[in-house]
Amino acid sequence: MARRHKPNTPPAKQRFSGAESHKTKTPPPVTKKQFTAGERSALYARREAANVLRSVLRGDAERRAVASIKSLVFSPSVRNKRATFALVCETLKHLSVIKDVLEIANVLNSKWKRQEPLVYIICYDILFGKDTPSIGDAEKFLMRRKDALLSGLATLLVRKKVKSVEQLLGVSQLNGHIKPRYARVNTLKMDVDSAVQELEKHYTVQKDETVPDLLVLPPGSDLHAHQLVANGRIFLQGKASSMVAAALQPEAGWEVLDACSAPGNKTIHLAALMEGQGKIIACELNEERVKRLEQTIKLSGASNIEVCHGDFLGLNPKDSSFAKVRAILLDPSCSGSGTITDRLDHLLPSHASDNMNYDTMRLHKLAGFQKKALAHALSFPQVERVVYSTCSIHQIENEDVVSSVLSLASSLGFKLATPFPQWQRRGLPVFSGSEHLLRMDPVEDKEGFFIALFVKTNKLDNQKSFELPERRECGQRRNERTMQLHPYLGPKMFRAWSNMLHRRRSRLALSTSLED
Repeated sequence: MARRHKPNTPPAKQRFSGAESHKTKTPPPVTKKQFTAGERSALYARREAANVLRSVLRGDAERRAVASIKSLVFSPSVRNKRATFALVCETLKHLSVIKDVLEIANVLNSKWKRQEPLVYIICYDILFGKDTPSIGDAEKFLMRRKDALLSGLATLLVRKKVKSVEQLLGVSQLNGHIKPRYARVNTLKMDVDSAVQELEKHYTVQKDETVPDLLVLPPGSDLHAHQLVANGRIFLQGKASSMVAAALQPEAGWEVLDACSAPGNKTIHLAALMEGQGKIIACELNEERVKRLEQTIKLSGASNIEVCHGDFLGLNPKDSSFAKVRAILLDPSCSGSGTITDRLDHLLPSHASDNMNYDTMRLHKLAGFQKKALAHALSFPQVERVVYSTCSIHQIENEDVVSSVLSLASSLGFKLATPFPQWQRRGLPVFSGSEHLLRMDPVEDKEGFFIALFVKTNKLDNQKSFELPERRECGQRRNERTMQLHPYLGPKMFRAWSNMLHRRRSRLALSTSLED
């Protein structure tokens, strides 16, 4: 608040003496407090964020969104884009909590109820932000009621039977989108059991049933400042993202190409699965994303990754540089429609899976690129396995892309294989073989994802080399049945013997037909 400067008052006995008593004294002007550049910037950011939030909430209420949050924030009219985007996203993330606190505190009059978006933004700063708002009429009004707001938050924690704001956010998600915190152990630096032991000092930790090096923690567990994250021993990576490299199953000593690798979480997962051996070519076109990729690699400690700053579609499959590449991971740009929970769309009041509208032209453009990229990946001559994945729920980006390359894949010796056979949700039944595809549901699995695995047909005979544990057991049982049919011959000998009998029968049948 601005300080009031009082004029110097002369002593009482001198106040009306002499000629001074006939002069009118003018007090010195009150000096206005000069706000800092940071305070002004924060004030403007809160107003710009409130305008964006007003448009978002109004469009959501009317089911006629004028634009996405990013489009609104990054419009030319918004000056402080970074601060505005952060405020809008964080306020939406905490919106249900803020509304509950305001209802409990009951501090708003009719004037400020008409400016709810601005009130939400300021309340976020007061309750959860790092900077305490100090200027602006709305800020001053709410700061005078800060104690009531904090008391309301404490009351809400008690009502919800939780101990922290992080836990409160975990149970305040709309439509049941309570997503666990996943953390993948970087086995290049630490083993899984040691990571569990360290994390269990502060959290409840479980091992994921699908991905061996993935840990599951309660929703709202904040690990961003944890020492294991800071030193690259664990990475905060979602389950779906962690399943991609595991589906490819690269072997130690292989050469692998990650076609669209930034920000690099899947790339370094490949390195860990390969035990730091062999070579990974990490391809990325965008220069800024290359920097992020290099930072991720450095943090992981992986030494077998070579960054290729360029367009994957521009790589020549016949170039000698790629002559030893045996597996390709292709996770191209997509609509991101399966990650609506992380993008905060699910926090909007009207959110429902059947309300989502996507730009049809953009989807077709993305699908066109995805088809080219997948066909290109299959054309590398020495490649034995290709994984294609997206974080999309749309058929046009998933099953339709796979279907479009099936003829090409077959001509090059590839067939669809089944990643994670124990996983229940499979591809949409739009073509024969779609049961091999893997889908994750945005409601049941908390995110939408898609994985397709192509394997060279001459490698399909070698079950042990590529299939996951369940499939290996099936192969073992098949060999046991072979031994039961002919106990004196091993599996390979039995197949050779069977083929020889088949050829003899064929020649006999042919000679018989010629005699007839």
